[in-house]
Amino acid sequence: QGQFVESGGGLVQLGGSLRLSCIGSRIYFETRDMAWYRQAPGGQLRLIASIRYTMEESYVRSVRGRFTISRNNAEETLYLQMNDLKPEDTAVYFCNTNPSGGGEWGQGTRVTVSS
Repeated sequence: QGQFVESGGGLVQLGGSLRLSCIGSRIYFETRDMAWYRQAPGGQLRLIASIRYTMEESYVRSVRGRFTISRNNAEETLYLQMNDLKPEDTAVYFCNTNPSGGGEWGQGTRVTVSS
């Protein structure tokens, strides 16, 4: 079963930036469509950005233009560059395959945006 380890979260002020990383293992990373998901306090887990093995990117409207997803297949690492952060971006962020289920959910990395 594949595994993911997310990192890079933290406390940031309104308008700040963070770069999240996710290392995948045992999932044949370079052949998989990957995605970032997030779960806000009291909310459901939602996909926010995805990147196909072909490098095609897709974003939900709420993060488009502010977040950039990327991947390094040689290092089996997925990234999420987050700029112009807003309080509504506060959540625990996870990575997984797209659709999810290609690996066990990791612990996630918490992002808190203060106003």
